Amino acid sequence: MVDDFKITGTVIQSYLICKRQAWFHIHKIIPFQDHPLLEIGRLIDEYSYERDLKRIILDNVQIDFVRGKNGDLLVGEVKKSSKAKEIAKMQLLFYLWVLEEKGIKAKGVLSFPTERRREFLELKETERRKIFDIIEGINDIAIMENAPSFKKIPFCKNCAYKEFCFA
Repeated sequence: MVDDFKITGTVIQSYLICKRQAWFHIHKIIPFQDHPLLEIGRLIDEYSYERDLKRIILDNVQIDFVRGKNGDLLVGEVKKSSKAKEIAKMQLLFYLWVLEEKGIKAKGVLSFPTERRREFLELKETERRKIFDIIEGINDIAIMENAPSFKKIPFCKNCAYKEFCFA
């Protein structure tokens, strides 16, 4: 197991997409950083929501933007597309859970600027249980000596870890 391992939103996302990819993240194996989709994601993140407080880092959580709205704290996660919307929802719910554990009550907004769509989220008991189950699954992967075996899935064709898996 990795000694200084902390679950991040990226690990949550990776775990829900591919257990092997999550193992790579946990064990600090960094994907190809010049991958075109990573670059596009960085550009969308940089130029979206310019008026909001951006890139807030709290321990293991990196929130894309924060704003006050009607007396509530609204935290946002920006995604290129809604293709993996359910995975993005769990990533944002994880952020809300971490904030809640620190005594900060917030609501979330999942934003898809290129589609001009937003979805608002609140952390409820059913989501807390899902987050807890995901965290347990990630911890199980973290203690594995070797990466889980390769399984081809639709996400493989655009994965920045493709070179590791297909080699």
